[in-house]
Amino acid sequence: LRAWLFRLDPQQHVLLLLCHHIASDGWSIAPLARDLSIAYTARCQGTVPAWAPLPVQYADYTLWQRELLGDETDAHSTSARQLAYWQHTLAGLPEQLELPTDRPRPAVSSYRGQSMAFTVPAEVHQGLLTLARDGQASLFMVLQAALAALFTRMGAGTDIALGSPIAGRTDEALDDLVGFFVNTLVLRTDTSGNPGFRELLARVRNTDLSAYAHQDLPFERLVEVLNPTRSMMRHPLFQVALVLQNNARASFALPDLVATGEPVRNHTAKFDLSFALWEQRDKDGSAQGIAARVEFATDLFDLATVEQLVLRLQRVLQAVVADPSQPIGRIEILAPEERQQILLGWNDTAHPVAESTLPALFEQQAARTPEAIALVFEDQRLSYAELNARANQIAHHLIARGVGPERFVALALPRSLELVVSLLAILKAGAAYLPLDVDYPRDRLAFMLEDAAPVCMI
Repeated sequence: LRAWLFRLDPQQHVLLLLCHHIASDGWSIAPLARDLSIAYTARCQGTVPAWAPLPVQYADYTLWQRELLGDETDAHSTSARQLAYWQHTLAGLPEQLELPTDRPRPAVSSYRGQSMAFTVPAEVHQGLLTLARDGQASLFMVLQAALAALFTRMGAGTDIALGSPIAGRTDEALDDLVGFFVNTLVLRTDTSGNPGFRELLARVRNTDLSAYAHQDLPFERLVEVLNPTRSMMRHPLFQVALVLQNNARASFALPDLVATGEPVRNHTAKFDLSFALWEQRDKDGSAQGIAARVEFATDLFDLATVEQLVLRLQRVLQAVVADPSQPIGRIEILAPEERQQILLGWNDTAHPVAESTLPALFEQQAARTPEAIALVFEDQRLSYAELNARANQIAHHLIARGVGPERFVALALPRSLELVVSLLAILKAGAAYLPLDVDYPRDRLAFMLEDAAPVCMI
C-alpha cells in the first residue's frame, strides 16, 4: 500500500492510495475507507485509533481456503470435485466469442482501451427487478440473459461464455477484512432453440446457481488444467466480462473536511468488452435506474460501434420488460433508421439496364474479356472464350434436335463444368431447362418428365 498527498492549494488536497490487487479487492475499499476515517479522526484529537478487533486475519482465511480445497489428487476433496464440475461444464467451449469487430484481432493484444458510460432508465430498472423476482432469479441473471441474447442476435452463436467476478466472502467474518478474496467464474449460456426470454432466464439461473456452488477453485488453476489454446491475442475461456457492482460504497467521514472520490481513467482494457453496472436506489429502496460503463479494446472496436452495441442492449432490456415471453429471435435490436439502411439504403443498386437476354449479356462479356477465367471447378478452369465456344457447340446440337423457345430440355448432371456449360447452352438455344436430381424417387422423376415433356435430356 502506498499513499501520496498532493497539495493543490491551502484548501484543496488529493490523497492517492495505491493498493496492489493481490492485497485488496473492490469489496475492500469500504472497510479501508472506514478504518482510515477512524484513524484520521483519532489523530486529529490526539488519540489512538479505536478500531474494532477483527474476528479473523487474512492469513486465517488463506489457511482455511487451503484446508477447504484439500488435495487435488484426492477424488473426495473439494478441489477435485469442483475441478471435475468445471471440466464437464466447460467441455467443448468455443475458443473465443465471435463478435462483429471493426478490425481483425491482432496477433498480440495491446490492451489499449476506452470506456463509455450509459444509463438504464428507472422504469426499465423496475421492470427488470420484477422479471427477476417472478423468475426467482437475481438482477445479475436477467442482465446476463439479456447480454447473451443480444450477442446471439449479433451473430456470435448460441454458446455464449461470459466472465464474472464473485466476491468470495462466504462467511460474515470476512466482510470487514481488507484482502483479495474475489474469484472469476466462467458463466456459459445456451441460447439455442430460439427460447423465450423467461425460458432463457431459467437456463441462466440454473447455470449460475450451479457455478456459485463451485466457486472456490481459483480461476488460474482452472485455466492451467483445462489448458485452452493460449494466445497473446485474447483472454482464455472468455473475452467479455459482466459485473453488477453490489459492494458497499466507500465513505470517507473526515472531520472538518469535504471528501469526494476522484475517478481515475487508465485507458486500458483487460477484455474485448467489460460491462460494469451499479444499481441506483432511492431512500425507500425504489429503483432509480442503473448506471453502467462499458470498457472496450480499441484494437477491435471503435467508439461508434460500442455506442451502437449499447443502444441495442437497451432495446433488448426494454423488449424483455415489455414481453418476457417472446422468443429472443423476435426481439428487435435495430433502430428504424438502421433497418432502413440495411434493407433499402445498402440495396439501392438500381440503375438503367438495356433490355437484353442472359446469353447475349454473357457473349458481350466474353467479347470484352475472352481470356479471363469464367468458370472454376476443383482444379479445372474455363476462360470466357472457352466457355462460350463449348456452350455454342452444344446449343447448335440442341437446335438441330428441335430445341427452341417454349421448349424444355431435361438436365441430369452432377455438379461439374459440364453442368454450367449445359445450362448456358440450353439458354442459348432459346429453351428452358428442367433440373433433375437422380437421387429423387423414380416416381417423382417420371412425373416431372411427363409434366414438362422435354424435347431431350442431357
